[in-house]
This record gives sequence, C-alpha cells and structure tokens, in this order.
Amino acid sequence: MSFLESAQDMRDELVQLRHSLHTTPELGLHLPRTQEKVLAALDGLPLEIRTGAALSSVTAVLRGGRPGPAVLLRGDMDALPVTEKNDLPYVSQLPGQMHACGHDLHTTMLAGAAHLLSARREELAGDVIFMFQPGEEGHEGAKYMIEEGVLEAAGERPVAAYGMHVVSSMLPNALFASRPGPIMAAADVFCVTVKGRGGHGSSPHRALDPIQAGCAMVTALQTMVTRTFDVFDPVVVTVGSFHGGSADNVIPDEARFEATVRTFSKENRKLVKRRLVELVEGIAAAHGMTAETSFGMGYPVTVNDQDEAGFVGRTADELFGAGRYFVAPQPVMGSEDFSYVLERVPGAFVFLGACPPGLDPATAPYNHSPEARFDDAVLTDGAALYASLAATRLTAASHGE
Repeated sequence: MSFLESAQDMRDELVQLRHSLHTTPELGLHLPRTQEKVLAALDGLPLEIRTGAALSSVTAVLRGGRPGPAVLLRGDMDALPVTEKNDLPYVSQLPGQMHACGHDLHTTMLAGAAHLLSARREELAGDVIFMFQPGEEGHEGAKYMIEEGVLEAAGERPVAAYGMHVVSSMLPNALFASRPGPIMAAADVFCVTVKGRGGHGSSPHRALDPIQAGCAMVTALQTMVTRTFDVFDPVVVTVGSFHGGSADNVIPDEARFEATVRTFSKENRKLVKRRLVELVEGIAAAHGMTAETSFGMGYPVTVNDQDEAGFVGRTADELFGAGRYFVAPQPVMGSEDFSYVLERVPGAFVFLGACPPGLDPATAPYNHSPEARFDDAVLTDGAALYASLAATRLTAASHGE
C-alpha cells in the first residue's frame, strides 16, 4: 500500500484527533492538554520521545531500520486568541481561544505521519524527527525548540526539514503550493511615540500637537516605501494602531502608533529599519518635537531551499498525480517561525488548500478569521505527504543524491 492508501485507512482516527484538538485550543508556549493528546496519539509507536522544558513541546525520533541521516517534519500546535463563530459539532469550547489558523490539522497530520512511518520503520534509510511545536503565533516556539536541541534530537542535524500549512481560502481544496526562495515574509514591529506639548484645543499655536505630527508620519511612511524600495523586492508598512489624546478639546503631550513591517530580503529588512527611524525623527524635528522609536525584530524571512522545493513538487506529483501541486508565482506576506529552522537546515514550507466544499476559495473566510473553516478531508493527504517526503528524502540521501 502507498502512504496515501494507508493514510486513508486512518481517516476516522485522524478526524477524531483533529476534532478533539479543535474543541480545546490552547494559546502560546504552554499547551498541557494539547501535549497530552499528542503523547496519547503517539503511544505505542517505536519512538524516542522528549518533552520540552521551556514550552509544552514534543520531540519524537523514529530510528530507521537502515543507517542514514535524519529528516525533520514539523507541525505547530497552538491556537489564536479568537472567539469562534462557526456552527460545528466540534466548535471550540473555550471563549476567546480558537484554532483559527489550522494548527489542529497540522498536529493531526504530523501524528498521522508518525504512524505511517512507524509501520515502515525497517524500510527507512535513516531517522525521522517529529517536531510538535507550541508558540508559533508570535511566541517564537521554533526558536525555543532549537535552543532545546530539536535539530540534534537524532544525534546529528537533519539533512532536510519540511513544514506544512493549511489555508481556509486562497487555494482550492486539496491543492498543494510552494516555491523556491522566499515564501513568507519577515515580520517586524515599528513603534513610535511622538513627544509634543499639550494645550487647549482652541489654541493649537500655544501647543505642539503630536497627533497632527503623527498623522503626517503615517502618511509619509507610505510614500517613503514606494519611493525607496523596488517593487520586485517588496516592502509593506501598515500602521495598525494609533493612540493619542483623551478629549476633543485637549491637545495631548504625546501620541503613539505601531506598524507591522514586512520584507523579503535581509538587505531591505536592514534598510527599512534605518529609513523609518530617519523619517519619523525628521518629521518630528520639523514640527519642533521629538520622536522615540523602537524596532522589534520578529520572525525572519521564510526561505525555501531551491532543490528541496523542487523535491516537494516531484514527491507530491508522484503521490497524488499531476495537477495537485503548483509552483506559487509569488510569496505570501504572512510570516512563520519555521523560518528559524530553514535558516539552519535546507528544506521547504508548503501550503495545502483546505477550503471546505461548497465555499469559494476566493471569498471564504481566511486564516485567523473567527469564521475560518478547514476541511477534514485533507488530513489524509497531509499525513501522506509528510511521510512520503521523509521516506523518499532518506532514500535519496542513501543513494548520495
């Protein structure tokens, strides 16, 4: 039987696990109930299992029957601080917590891959590291797991690493997509506090209005981006928070805004930081004020290895047939902490369309929406692709490829 046929035989168990995870989502780095369910799903398999110290991670190593290198497979486990608005029999039971990004599917597919590969352990020419990771949603869980040794869990650093992410819209159901090079952006946070001088709203000439200066900064940021950076190496700066003042007739002492900054190259990531600071400080000075700035460095660019991205495409074609995988024409402006793994290990990150039947992928609620929905039918496909990537990559490595 192929991995796909074996995965299809596990469908009911996979759906049951996914629904159980979905009803009790957990946030951040500490996911005790999720960890417990993962350990239960792996119980009885020939795995070397270690749990995290700084986070509720699970690292499992499957030793192949033949000598060879290691391959890493990753699935993230944490949810989002979102109250679900779906009418489903397995809806989240915890207000303010929801698997709105599909991590419950990732966890389930990775557990499924562990079962599939364990059943063929003697055929594997090397080892497989299963990385069950908390804290992807802004908590740098991958970084913590790397610090705790996930990349050396099999005794040596893996020769390849693969991650997968479902999307509730954008891609047609059951379609895989990836690309060589950058596939997701770096995400940083730019914070500005404009220092003015408060006064009466009727006499702005007797004050230094930080709101007016801050508004000028927000507008100028957009112009700066379009006139500084090449459109073929894009930069996005979006101000998502602006606060100042407490009453209509009071000019405050200060105003504050925050922006997300997205880039796809190390050069632009460095340059945009410098240009943003120069711009707001210059505008503040022109208004007789000062600006305090901070730049929080978030996840780096997620960059797929060219050879590994091609390997993912070939493996998907062999497993599912032509037409189920396509090369994405451009990267996605979202960010991923799997980028920390791909900075150290050649590998690839791939998207899987999970838009339920009956919904239009072009208009269905996207990931992070309280109405985001994901099709259980893709669980078997994801588990099968994870397993095929690991087994085929180990075989290729044993042949010196």
